[in-house]
Amino acid sequence: MKDFLGILTKLVLKGDHKQTVKLVREALESGLAAIDILERGLVPGVQALGDLFKDGQVYLPEVLISTRAMTYGVEELKPHLAGSDISQRGTLVLGTVEGDLHDIGKNIVGLMLTSNGFDVIDVGVNVSAAVFIDAVKNHNAHILAMSGLLTTTIPYFSVVTEALETAGVRNQVKVMIGGAPVTRKDADEIGAEGYAEDCASAVDEAVRLLKLP
Repeated sequence: MKDFLGILTKLVLKGDHKQTVKLVREALESGLAAIDILERGLVPGVQALGDLFKDGQVYLPEVLISTRAMTYGVEELKPHLAGSDISQRGTLVLGTVEGDLHDIGKNIVGLMLTSNGFDVIDVGVNVSAAVFIDAVKNHNAHILAMSGLLTTTIPYFSVVTEALETAGVRNQVKVMIGGAPVTRKDADEIGAEGYAEDCASAVDEAVRLLKLP
């Protein structure tokens, strides 16, 4: 039997979105379960990509191409996936803070977290404290992950954490921040429990925060 899963992993790493979609269709037609195609074919490709990115062996352009292939593959699978099939490791609200319109890194983080079993609520860019708080409350989020790509928007992280305190929900959610100019010191200064140095480490940090295996 054709090694659909192994080939899919390689196609995602390669970033070949057309062949990824084609092979997903073939795998479904062969009788493979959609959840197996996702968790044993597509996800390992993204996980391997994350490791390579973390080690400096691939760079942002390659990451974008590979995540596009993953996205196309997941879209092809969606009609065949029952909601209960996908293991959920926790709910995470994700957004870029007010004053910042950058979304590439955030989108990659969202895809990687989703691929690793997290229920990601992406509230977009230029997000106010009020919107973050509403999302945390409405979705009973376990983690609030905020991104900032501009040094001028770093102070807004503390605006959000203070607003969480005022709203009485700070103790209900773990806060994680990240972005090119953001440092561990910034996280410590606002009392954030988590800090993601890059896209790949965001998944590891989310797992650590929720004490998941």
